[in-house]
Amino acid sequence: KDFIIHLAAIIPPLADDEPELSYRVNTTGTQNLIRNLEELSPDCFFLYSSSISVYGDRLKTPLIEVEDSLSPSEGDEYAKTKIKAEQIIRNSKLDWSIFRLAAIMVNHKVSKLMFHQPLATSFEIATPEDTARAFVNAIGNKQLVSKKTFNLGGGKNCRTTYKDFLSRSFSISGLGKLNFPKNTFAEKNFHCGFYHDGDDLENILRFGNDTLESYFEKEKLKISLWKKTLTSIFKNQIKNHLLKQSEPYNAFISNNNKMIKHFFN
Repeated sequence: KDFIIHLAAIIPPLADDEPELSYRVNTTGTQNLIRNLEELSPDCFFLYSSSISVYGDRLKTPLIEVEDSLSPSEGDEYAKTKIKAEQIIRNSKLDWSIFRLAAIMVNHKVSKLMFHQPLATSFEIATPEDTARAFVNAIGNKQLVSKKTFNLGGGKNCRTTYKDFLSRSFSISGLGKLNFPKNTFAEKNFHCGFYHDGDDLENILRFGNDTLESYFEKEKLKISLWKKTLTSIFKNQIKNHLLKQSEPYNAFISNNNKMIKHFFN
């Protein structure tokens, strides 16, 4: 029997900037894949990667469980495509399972999205290694995950706040302190939190090896001394360049009331 792991998607910020493209790829693309599999491989098992973004803004209620309502944040087109794709999968004739991924930390490029997330966000990561292990381990445990949805995160040892996560990342890279002006980061309308039921999947698949500490140790090894030194020399210029990408900050200084209401309380 075939085992399908569907990871492909248009992700933010492009997904939010180009909602029609995002829908065609993430939702319609998944629908087309399902239809072809129903015809050509009806006995396959279909494993889908969804996202923590489907739960929306959880600043005030950071403990997340699978049965929680799906309420994507205002303007989160990516989350909407994931919710619709999930519905298509559940209504299909295939055997399936859905994993809603926490913040997967791999090769992240700095973008304007960095400033959309409030610094006070409860932030749970998962490494790409642990995430890949979960998907692969599901192959041998199909009967235990079949027709079910799970939250996939790194667990209690992979939790922090977004502010602390960024602060450590800046320090490791040579950027120094996280010392942006007030209103650089949004105060609402993003996502993330702690997966209160994350152990449900871990107890079945035993995929979690990494911790927040092991993640940062790996990050340190990726950055050479000369690169960190060079970054440190130009840290102010780099942070000024980053600041220009902050849509919350630009909304504030330009007195854009519509966007101010979107980003701030």
